[in-house]
This record gives sequence, C-alpha cells and structure tokens, in this order.
Amino acid sequence: MTPLDPGAKRAILEAVDALQGAAIDRLSDLVRCDSTLGKEAGALELMARNYESLGLTPRRIPTEPEALKDHPGFSPPLISYAGRDNVAAIHTPRERKGRSLALQGHVDVVPEGAADLWITPPYEPSVRDGRLYGRGAGDMKAGIVSYLTAFQALKMAGLQPAAAVQMQAVVEEECSGNGALATMLAMPKTDAVVIPEPGPGMAAMYSAEVGVVWAWVTVTGRPTHVRDMHAGINAIEGAMRIAAGFKDYENERNRAENVHAAFRGVNHPVNVNLGTVEGGEWNSSVPTRARIGLRVGVMLGYSAAQTKADIERIVAEAATDPGLRGTQVKLEFKGFMADPCGFDMESDIARLAQRAYAEVSGSELRHYPATGLTDGRFFTLYQDTPVACFGPEAQEIHGIDESVSLSSMHDITRSIALLMAEWCGVEKAA
Repeated sequence: MTPLDPGAKRAILEAVDALQGAAIDRLSDLVRCDSTLGKEAGALELMARNYESLGLTPRRIPTEPEALKDHPGFSPPLISYAGRDNVAAIHTPRERKGRSLALQGHVDVVPEGAADLWITPPYEPSVRDGRLYGRGAGDMKAGIVSYLTAFQALKMAGLQPAAAVQMQAVVEEECSGNGALATMLAMPKTDAVVIPEPGPGMAAMYSAEVGVVWAWVTVTGRPTHVRDMHAGINAIEGAMRIAAGFKDYENERNRAENVHAAFRGVNHPVNVNLGTVEGGEWNSSVPTRARIGLRVGVMLGYSAAQTKADIERIVAEAATDPGLRGTQVKLEFKGFMADPCGFDMESDIARLAQRAYAEVSGSELRHYPATGLTDGRFFTLYQDTPVACFGPEAQEIHGIDESVSLSSMHDITRSIALLMAEWCGVEKAA
C-alpha cells in the first residue's frame, strides 16, 4: 500500500470534520425509519437516496430463497422478501490504481420492546450528553452513516477512490443474513470488505464470532376446563419442560474443552436464549397449544449442522418425558442456520483499519471475540475475502434506550475515510 500524501490526508480529515453535523442529521433520518422485520422498505429507499446524493446509481438486489436454498450460508426465511430488496451501488474510478473495497451494513433493526420504558420514543432520535438515542442508532445505522460520510469526505476534498468501491445496504442481518448473502453473490468480488458493526460498549474489531441456530418448538396438549385440569395436558407447561432441557446443553457447550481458543477468557460464550413464548387461550382453560422460539449459539470449531442435530436430539428426548405424554411436539427451523467464523486479524485490511483508527483516535481497537454474529461470515467463509469488522461504541443494542457515541462515530468515519483512501488509492474527483 502506498502511504497517503500528507496534504490529501489533511484535506480528507478536515472534510470529515466539516461533515459532522450532516452525519448526525443523516443518522437521525435513518433512525426515524422503523426498519424492523418486514418494514425495511423506508430505510432502503432512504439508502437509495443517500447513494444518489453521492453521485452513485442505486441498484436493487432481490433476495430469492429459491436461488439461494442450496448455498451453505442460506437460512430458512421467516417471511416473504417481496417489497424489501437490498440496495447497492458501485463507484467506478477513471483508472483503477488501487484495490477494490466493499462497505456493507444492515438496515434492519430488532423490535423496540416496551416502548414506554424508553426515555424518548425509540424512533424519535434524541441527542443527549454526546450520544444519539434510538432503535438501530448503534446497531448499525451509525456505522452505515460512517461509510457514507467517509466517501462524501473524499469528494469534498476533491478526491475519489482510484478503485471500485461498493456500498451495500442489506436486510435480515438480525434473523437470517439472507440479504447479505444475496447481495454478495450478485456483486463482483472485492479485494476486501469493511463492515462497521458496533463495538460492545467500546470501539472494537471483531476477531471471531459464534454461529447461531434458530429453532421453534410447538407443543399441542389437551384442553379442558380447569375444574377437570387433571384430565387435560397443559401445552405451556410442556413447552417449558422442553426449554428447560436446553440448560444442560448450554452448560456442556461452555465447558472449557468445548470452547475454541479464540474465545478463551470470554465468560459463557455459548448462549441459549428462550426468546419468544406464545400460547394459551383463556386463564380458566388448560391451554391447547404453545410455541417457543430458541436461539442456540454455535462455538467456533462446531457447526450449525451439528447444532441442529443436537437440538433435534434434545427435543426428541424431552418429548419422552412422562410430563409430555399425550402431547404432540413439532420442531421447525426458521431463521438463522449460521456457522461461526474467525477473522484474519493479520490481513492487510485489518491491519490498515487498526492503524487508521489509532492514528485518528490515539487509542487502539480492542479485539472482540463476539458472542453474537455479523454478516462478515459470508465473505470470510464462502468468498475467502478478508473482512475488517469494526464500528463505533454503542450501548443497549437490542435493549432499552439504545445509543451510540457521536464522538466514536466520528472516529470511525475518519478511520474509514483514511482506510479507503489508502486501500483504494485516490484520484481527482470527477
């Protein structure tokens, strides 16, 4: 990599500084979009306009399960993809001199939970004490704004990347990753990928991540009036018996001999979460049916397929419990069927990202073995493309009063701008 000219570097950083207010406005606009599952269209349309504002032509990329179903990274979808195509754009230089880069981020967010517990409404962005609050502010709309602003800063400095730069805004990172998979396969392979996912209460670079399998168990019992409760079979109690059976499995998967070296020192890296419970009809009726949703972590060195087989065994064994006699138990897999992965922290892109961040912030990106997952796995596992996954400091993602540090977002923007300029090289802006 050719070092960036000091004058160009100074001009780029000054441009990022000048764009700070515009970046906060852009983030606020994205946070106002309720982009929970099935409602991403507004955020995707806004991303198309963002790309146009940078002089790029948006490209809609559909997610088509039939075309993806045989790919090892595919996960069984939860809902239809109609009306929520991914959006991408490509910058093409006049003369390619450097290496190509993809800047990727997901627009989907998780549900806000109990909105009445938020200090300010989840989709009304609020800036307090240097942080912007709102659902998706940290995970990961601030990261998307960082890559948009970084590209804009180069243009403001009279420059543009001297290599192809892709921008990708995708859906379903929070439940399947199919949007990222479809977009990756539809776009030309790049020399590296940057995904500005948030750090866990700190600016961090993902060094590894667990896999995830989503399972759904439906128990059908025998309804009766409570006066004849002894003659009925309570589906909710049955479902809870099955859920309890996963605690021993969780403990087993967290035993030292089952934990990959990349996660040593991480407390309880494999988590099994009972995420949803549905069931029952009436307080005075023994419930007919109950459905539970489980999220099961997969340790690096293990696989989603092995975990799926484990879940099938645990549910089958639980169904033989005397307390479940007479019930019907149905197991389904929808949503994540995702393998774990490790990222090459010595790749050129990872080393450049760490150097750029240290230069603009005066501190280091901490290496983060994540007990959650990102879309980075697709590029690493199925395309052998090096990934630098690092982003601003965020708090309470998936919780109440989610927020992102605006100063941290600014540091990430400055880092991506310098990284892009050095990785791709620069030429005078068109």
